[in-house]
Amino acid sequence: MNNASDNIPVQREGGHTDVIHFVDCDTQEKAHELFQLAKGRLKDVSNWHTFSGPGSSKFSITDAKGNEDYKLAEKGDYFYINLPAPGSIAGGGLEWVRIEEIIDVEDARAESEYITITVRPVANPRTNEGSIAHFFSHDSTSTFIIERYLNHVSAAVHGRNEVANNTGVNIYDSVRNTIVALSALAGLSGPQWKKLVVGLLTK
Repeated sequence: MNNASDNIPVQREGGHTDVIHFVDCDTQEKAHELFQLAKGRLKDVSNWHTFSGPGSSKFSITDAKGNEDYKLAEKGDYFYINLPAPGSIAGGGLEWVRIEEIIDVEDARAESEYITITVRPVANPRTNEGSIAHFFSHDSTSTFIIERYLNHVSAAVHGRNEVANNTGVNIYDSVRNTIVALSALAGLSGPQWKKLVVGLLTK
């Protein structure tokens, strides 16, 4: 069986982010139960702000046309992030991503098990505008991981190839995306992801 980290895209350019939180359980059985709980929460994207707590960004799964769809995440789904910051014109005030891969390996008796969800910035599905509607470029990815190894459970977010989205967008979005991307690369996105990974594993 491959390791969960094998599903993180290769870092080639720009910045990268790694935020992780661990919980130790008394037994492997209890760790598996926590893994299942956290996995369900990870797939419940529209409630990530609830798990993260007050002051977090709002997330919501949508269909291919950008209509909110209250369901567990599946490969191919879109979701938006409503940041506590000025939004882009292309995104209608939101950051848009699409789930390009979900890998789920569950086995309570095995030494380890995991789920990974990898997303990539895309154009706003609510419009016919072709510009990427995110402060990072289409080459960037975020991979969310819940993993159990023996009686240890971890939740993590790994950003790769984080480059500002300032090509092929209007002037306002170019400036705005650069400022927000630089803020994220400077570490300001860290607290959001830290609250999420802790919330996913909180019993």
